Amino acid sequence: MKKSLILAGLILASVCGFAQKSQLKEVKMSLYGEGADFSKARRLMEEILDNPQYQNNAECWYWAGMIGYEQNSQQQLLRLAGSPINQDAAGQAVIESLGYFIKADSIAMTPTLDKKGREVVDTKMHAKVQKAVKEYYTKQYIVAYGIYLNDQEDFVGAYHAFKAHLSIPTLAMMQDEKSQAEMPIDSTYMQYKYYMALFAIQAELHKEAIAVLNEMKDGKTEPIAVNQFLYQEYVTLKDTANFVNVLQQAVWRFPQEPWFLQNLINYYIFSNQEVKAIEYLDKAIEREPNVAQYHLIKGNLSEEQKNYEVALAEFDKALELDPKMADAAAGKGRVYYNQAVRINEEASYIADAKEYQLALEDMNEMFRKSLPFFEQAHKIAPDNRDYMVTLKGLYYRFSMDDKYKAIQEELEK
Repeated sequence: MKKSLILAGLILASVCGFAQKSQLKEVKMSLYGEGADFSKARRLMEEILDNPQYQNNAECWYWAGMIGYEQNSQQQLLRLAGSPINQDAAGQAVIESLGYFIKADSIAMTPTLDKKGREVVDTKMHAKVQKAVKEYYTKQYIVAYGIYLNDQEDFVGAYHAFKAHLSIPTLAMMQDEKSQAEMPIDSTYMQYKYYMALFAIQAELHKEAIAVLNEMKDGKTEPIAVNQFLYQEYVTLKDTANFVNVLQQAVWRFPQEPWFLQNLINYYIFSNQEVKAIEYLDKAIEREPNVAQYHLIKGNLSEEQKNYEVALAEFDKALELDPKMADAAAGKGRVYYNQAVRINEEASYIADAKEYQLALEDMNEMFRKSLPFFEQAHKIAPDNRDYMVTLKGLYYRFSMDDKYKAIQEELEK
């Protein structure tokens, strides 16, 4: 009786094995016969994989991957022939098949016992899968699909496409020395990672964008932009602690880029931490005394606090370091100009005629002091309309008709 059961089991296994081969043969015929029918191949393959008996069979998963592989190959042949291709169909086929290939390799490389009780893996299947996946990576099929999706403004799809492409060098099947040498984490890889972050931002996948940007923030690929985007993503999520941390680190790493310091100072000011803002700025100047932008920012901040002498000194230092810094020249002019405005406002409350006249003289003296600095700023940045408007008012005040007409003509261009 026992022998009969064993024999029946062997017969059943043989029948099942025959059925599997028969179904796989149909899949292959759908791919390679006259007129490939990918829909039929997928339908047949789905039936095979729905059978629990075959779900741990590497060959079945491999051929599931080959459906997408062959569909993409068909589209690439059209491209080489100069015909338009269905980029959507090709891209989806590659993404689909990549998942199947990964599953096939995982099964193939899971040790099993042979007839002698030894652990073995299917190295032939591993080699076939690895070859197909390497082709996807080196020929950048998934990158092309991601670019296509971006052009269609499908930013979520573009993000996931680039993520799939960049995952290939990290796959378990690619960790041998030869494969790693063929797929280095080089500048191209990192540039694609940067694009992936941009797609995540555009797709409003904020947590995903932050994860990618954090991986890149200390690297060499678009470092300033990466840190700026990271700051903005934290701002979007209202994560104050992290966006302040990004700014603090970036200030020291990029001393020549004032954007980070300006945003940090603004945060301190708007959160009523002006003293801390100046302390941080002074530390920055102590560390990098020859960065003109630092002195410009301190001049602006000192001006807001009505520390006019300090402001003027800082604007002078900024101009000494960068004679073409129009904002510093305008800053000096603004210090005098705003003092003139303040004197004029206070003069309206003076009842004594003599004192009132003296106040007006002081006011005009401040306006006169401001004039050459706005002229200097205009000379450096002739297209800045704010400088021109201020000069127009000053020329009018002092009856400088020729200069008034000239600046008016510039404004009307």
